[in-house]
Amino acid sequence: MDRGALIQKFVDLYGAEHDALGEPGNLELLDQGRQWNLAPVLEAGGILLFPHGRPADCGHQVGAVVNAVLDSDADTCVFVSVLHASREGMQDARVQVAAGENPADFNTWGIQGPGLDFRDDWKRDHAPTTFRRLLAAETKRRGIAGPRVVERFPYLAGGKPHQLPGVDEFASLCENAVVVTTADSFHHGIGYGTPPEDSYAPEAGGFELATASILKGCQLLQQQDYWGYNQHCVADNSDHRDAGQLLAHIRGPMKGQILDLVASEFGDVYDAPAPSWVAAALVTYTLI
Repeated sequence: MDRGALIQKFVDLYGAEHDALGEPGNLELLDQGRQWNLAPVLEAGGILLFPHGRPADCGHQVGAVVNAVLDSDADTCVFVSVLHASREGMQDARVQVAAGENPADFNTWGIQGPGLDFRDDWKRDHAPTTFRRLLAAETKRRGIAGPRVVERFPYLAGGKPHQLPGVDEFASLCENAVVVTTADSFHHGIGYGTPPEDSYAPEAGGFELATASILKGCQLLQQQDYWGYNQHCVADNSDHRDAGQLLAHIRGPMKGQILDLVASEFGDVYDAPAPSWVAAALVTYTLI
């Protein structure tokens, strides 16, 4: 399956799973997210990271972030999303940058999003689906318009987030806004290319691997070791390599903490046996 077809498969899957949950199911995810009060993190300039695994698996984590955004009474929310490679050329660029090539040599280098005169690969991405759906459900329930949400999709930070085209506009956006981001920070198992002998079910050693990996990434961002973070994401199959670098550059050193960690199985999507899962983590980043 080519990359464009795979991304569309995820778009269709997430839409169908949210439709199956219906309004009551989506509101229940938001209610489950009430176990955390995360608005103070945003109000203090920190960042909330939520996953984009299957809605029924990790939607409560997304709900916690939606609640925090609305509870903060912010006028603007900047949502920094993963941008999956929807074309082979995009993936080839990522591989070459990880091998040491200059990100500026590729036409996908930069920050995408609504209102920007740049590429529109972001329009086909599934990562924002649950955040958009739950935000719409919760603002409807509260009877409010909610904040202005500005979506941004960085690509090819390559250890040099300060050089990304559009970085100054992005920094300006974040100055008086709450900032949230999404990532599946650890993909693991047969469907993701892990050798079968090294593939662990979540409850049989997988969660320990995921926790160690995510915390290592948090430490690299705290140190603002951007190239180290880029290569860590390659090695441990995290899709946050570009967004993480950009946010650490804009906000400065932050301490990451995992609040919740669940697994989301995707073997059916890749026609692969279990274990083929992502670690869906709710993470806070607080300023140091």
